[in-house]
Amino acid sequence: MALNELRTISVFVTAAELGSLRKTAEALNISPQAASQALAQLEQHLDVRLFHRTTRSMALTDEGQRFLEEAQPSLMGLKRALASARQARDEIAGPLRIVGPRATFQGLLWRLLDEFCERHPRVVPDVQLEDRVGNWVEDRVDVGFRLGASAHEGVIARRLFPVQMLVCASPAYLRTHGVPESMGALAMHRCSVYRNPGTGRVVPWRFKVGDDEVDQPVVPALCTNDELLELNAVLAGKVIGQLAGVTAAPYIRAGQLVPLLVDLMPDRYSYFVYYGSRNAQPARVRAFVDLVLERLVDQPAYVLSARELKLASRGKLHP
Repeated sequence: MALNELRTISVFVTAAELGSLRKTAEALNISPQAASQALAQLEQHLDVRLFHRTTRSMALTDEGQRFLEEAQPSLMGLKRALASARQARDEIAGPLRIVGPRATFQGLLWRLLDEFCERHPRVVPDVQLEDRVGNWVEDRVDVGFRLGASAHEGVIARRLFPVQMLVCASPAYLRTHGVPESMGALAMHRCSVYRNPGTGRVVPWRFKVGDDEVDQPVVPALCTNDELLELNAVLAGKVIGQLAGVTAAPYIRAGQLVPLLVDLMPDRYSYFVYYGSRNAQPARVRAFVDLVLERLVDQPAYVLSARELKLASRGKLHP
């Protein structure tokens, strides 16, 4: 049913209930001429007369009475559905569909969800974490996170914070095996590599050389598709790993990890949040996006400053 048909039926039902074009126009906030025209259009569309009309009164025809009995319950149902949809849009409750990468993001996302659900306990998060990039529309996603802006049309992307890719080792590993001073020296060290769970491919170590970013092959002493396992192996002093700054930062600040080759750290990666047009968003989605932007945009907790990197790489961040 087209919206103009819905409007004309609404005029008809109101006119039948009130028995006056003037009262109908006032109730619907339209002019009497517009109300009269709507009724005429409906009668023309149906090819049947719905009202007996004079200058002072109007009454339903038999056909009009039958049409009213059929149309009135349906119109009331539509009005209830419209009101329910508007209420749901403004109510912070219901399902919240979120997608994001499994690697590096789980702990960070949990802190956001924990705070959000404390504020809005009637929201039910539906979270899917995987490293593939799905279809935002087909998957009915409300809010998504990814490394890099979304390529989907009609999706708004907001940058959150840069993701530093840091080569790290524990102090115990460096005491035993020494410090690699160049990319080439990594061939003499025990390195871990991360296998992308979505593609099954090994993710190469990446470095910035001049204005270019280059891949550096390493001989793996450990290969895994689980970031937590890789982190634990690096913390235990068994391997060197290239870890995301959001994962490594707290351990570097605590002196448990030492950043290496910091002058070669690539700097073109950032996390983004993406979502649909704010004009049509339910309130629960708007509220969650607002919290994400408040907590994560340029968040220093997940990014090491140049000074911190310099001191930590020299072992001076923690005497």
